[in-house]
Amino acid sequence: MAFLERAEGVLARLEPLLPALRGSIDWQQCLAARWQREGRSGYLLPLDVNLDMRLSDLIGVDRQREQLTRNTEQFIAGMPSNHALLWGSRGTGKSSLVRALLAEHAKNGLRLIEIERDHLADLPRVVEQLAGLPQRFVLFCDDLSFESGEGDYRVLKSVLDGSLEQAPDNVLLYATSNRRHLVPEKESDNENWKHVDGELHPSEAVEDKIALSDRFGLWLSFYPFTQEHYLNVVEHWITELAQKTGLQWARDEQLDILAARWATGRGNRNGRCAYQFARYWVGLQLLEQG
Repeated sequence: MAFLERAEGVLARLEPLLPALRGSIDWQQCLAARWQREGRSGYLLPLDVNLDMRLSDLIGVDRQREQLTRNTEQFIAGMPSNHALLWGSRGTGKSSLVRALLAEHAKNGLRLIEIERDHLADLPRVVEQLAGLPQRFVLFCDDLSFESGEGDYRVLKSVLDGSLEQAPDNVLLYATSNRRHLVPEKESDNENWKHVDGELHPSEAVEDKIALSDRFGLWLSFYPFTQEHYLNVVEHWITELAQKTGLQWARDEQLDILAARWATGRGNRNGRCAYQFARYWVGLQLLEQG
């Protein structure tokens, strides 16, 4: 009896240190998950996602939307498709486009798994859990970039080659970044350039950094909004919010001026800024109407 009591005491002290038991995910019901690091391993945490974002909500990025939609539809149909890098200015719709594709194609078996940059070394473990499932999984890494001096990008190149090029055909990687080449390039990287047979050969450091972006077969560029583009996006979101709240409104010059001042105060014209102004303005109108 004394031995059993001691054993129970030991187990009670050890139990909080043991990893919790994780049930399998029902991918028929679950549309998205996030990879959570736990000790030396990790697990997929189901997410309750909002599917309100539609492809039609992305104004002024028609080419990018069409190309990524086509690539995603090829992937869902089991046809050849490419890993995609969406790069460019912040707030221009990169992440929103990926989430809108989930909303559009969840009924066709598309699923989304978020994975942080620092956890990309776990890709083999993630891919292993998805092999053989009937759904099509996009691994989504938001804001993928590396600071100058970090060596992690070399490890990531090996992981991408080793885990994704040999991954089952139901797994694809989409990443967003503010940088086209993911790693900042410095003038010093080209200090040792020289002409050989009339050709300019950049240093191996530059080639090494650019090689990481080459792992993505599809590059999509997102540029800062013009004034007209920004105001059109403002109009779109005010229209959407007005329909939901019953607000009667009409676009006029005064509204455009207020929207432009809002963007100037934030130092950026982009979709996020337009959406925030629309919420501010619609909320103010409803408040004033009492």
